[in-house]
Amino acid sequence: MARPRIVIVGAGFAGFQAARTLSRLSRGAAEIVIVNPTDYFLYLPLLPEVAAGILEPRRVSVSLAATLPGVKVVLGEVDGFDFDARTVSYADPEGGKGSLGYHRLVIAAGSVNKLLPVPGVTEYAHGFRGIPEALYLRDHITRQIEMADTSTDEAERAARSTFVVVGAGYTGTEVAAQGVLFTEALTRHRDSLRGRPRWLLIDTAERVLPSLDTRLATAADRVLRERGVEVLLKSSVQQATEHGVRLSDGSFVPTRSLIWCVGVRPDPLVADIGLPTAHGRLVVDEFLNVPGHPEVYACGDAAAVPDLTRPGEITGMTAQHATRQGTMVAKNIAASYGRGRRRAYKHHDLGFVVDLGGLDSAANPLGVPLSGFPAKVVTRGYHLLSMPGNRVRVAADWLLDAVLPKQGVQLGLVAAGAVPLDSAFPQAMPDTGVTAEPTPS
Repeated sequence: MARPRIVIVGAGFAGFQAARTLSRLSRGAAEIVIVNPTDYFLYLPLLPEVAAGILEPRRVSVSLAATLPGVKVVLGEVDGFDFDARTVSYADPEGGKGSLGYHRLVIAAGSVNKLLPVPGVTEYAHGFRGIPEALYLRDHITRQIEMADTSTDEAERAARSTFVVVGAGYTGTEVAAQGVLFTEALTRHRDSLRGRPRWLLIDTAERVLPSLDTRLATAADRVLRERGVEVLLKSSVQQATEHGVRLSDGSFVPTRSLIWCVGVRPDPLVADIGLPTAHGRLVVDEFLNVPGHPEVYACGDAAAVPDLTRPGEITGMTAQHATRQGTMVAKNIAASYGRGRRRAYKHHDLGFVVDLGGLDSAANPLGVPLSGFPAKVVTRGYHLLSMPGNRVRVAADWLLDAVLPKQGVQLGLVAAGAVPLDSAFPQAMPDTGVTAEPTPS
């Protein structure tokens, strides 16, 4: 009798963990296939450190083949489902078409940048969801500082040394906190620019990190302001132009750098599946099953998972939820084959960590509020434990960053046109102009 085939769409936090757990539980009794545009799992929480030149991009890119033994990795972008025939169709990196049959299907397609109807944003802003965008941002910041240093026009110098981050959530806060330290390092030997870089963090919320504990928000806000970041709350961008942004209060900020971190939305693939959705995410029950399709499961940012700790609500789009849901999906699939029993997904937060660069962080492990260096130790320890690979390399980069000056050079690996904000899939697949989604945050 042929082994059952379990197909997993997406290798973000949810898909990766589902594949990893299934591989352990099945012990070769099932064929596990993961379909993903890239051959790596991206550890998104450390992406701001790639943009700030602290970590090299391969440090946050964990090989799927090396960390998922017994799992077949198919490079491709899924573009269709036939639930009656139980097949998944996909396009490979070179444009070829393929399909896979399945006995069980896990949809863990993740999320992409959230877009708002703001004139000019898609033309002049760049998101922050993948390695190409982080590499582009690192080059872009370096280039703006270098060009500001050589410009003889005072207005141009000011605009090029001004950086606007929109969205004071987890990602935007870390990008601004890390970014201001990066530009300080870049201007340390440029007397004409020393102390000149200006960073703004803009959000419509009443505080930074609006979805996290207020104690984390207070600690992060204090660090940002101490570093000179202008935190503009209850404010928004009304228009983006080539020369700057107009804010909701009518003021105009000259800048060449608009960094879009307003949040995420489910992968557009979800809307095209033809199954019921809630808030743009696939409807599932507490067992992560798609109603009416007992062989189909969904988890992570792609799924509207009922939050049993808060009746009537769905779980947030976080890496912590995605990882745990991936584990639960794997166990429930194993239960469908008689191994164990299926369980409902019920989550209790273990706390969150926010790395603010330097020796500063904010964390609340198990509800205990920490800031400063103790929070830094907890934050970095958490990331090392959470990463499925590259731990020694990451730790080595952190050590080198602590004792050596940053290398402020452009690599020119990613052009602006390769990371458009208006793309449905911001991360380019290898060797093509097609774009693809990386992983949830």
